[in-house]
Amino acid sequence: MKGLVLATHGFEDSEFSYPFYRLRESGWDVDVATPDGEPVEGEHGYEFDGDVAIDEEAPSWFADEYDLLVIPGGGSPEALRTEAPAAADVVAEFDDRDQPIAAICHGAQLLVSADVLEGRRATGYWSLEVDVENAGAEYVDEAVVVDDNLVTSRVPDDLPAFMDATLRLVDADPEAEPAAAKA
Repeated sequence: MKGLVLATHGFEDSEFSYPFYRLRESGWDVDVATPDGEPVEGEHGYEFDGDVAIDEEAPSWFADEYDLLVIPGGGSPEALRTEAPAAADVVAEFDDRDQPIAAICHGAQLLVSADVLEGRRATGYWSLEVDVENAGAEYVDEAVVVDDNLVTSRVPDDLPAFMDATLRLVDADPEAEPAAAKA
């Protein structure tokens, strides 16, 4: 199984690193998509290498290649809307194919931009409640909300519940052998 983390500079470090390593511990290969395929740095200095660039061909290619899309919060989702407009198209393509999407905190901003929330239940950082509702969703103030292929959470404290729900959604085996380390 292959997961993809969608990010640029300014991501919330724990909201990136926790899902990244939980997936790897569950046997997943995990790549990072950035606007130019280059490394990105979080709000607190964590750096991750970029594996692929978010470009015009990304939406269908990513959905063909990956089984799960992860969107960490922090400043990254807002920046992706301007630095890599195709990021919203990636989210929409995953949703059109009913492929799992896991977004935490400000990750909901990309869900709004991708127009995938109409008629759904979702959560995110508290300040996004109006945005989520204006996008047609019911905002639910809970640690994790699962609606079909979509898993959403509010803040870093929700990460364990967020990843437990995500792994259940994708039927990942928590006892799987960890993926090999990247060179």
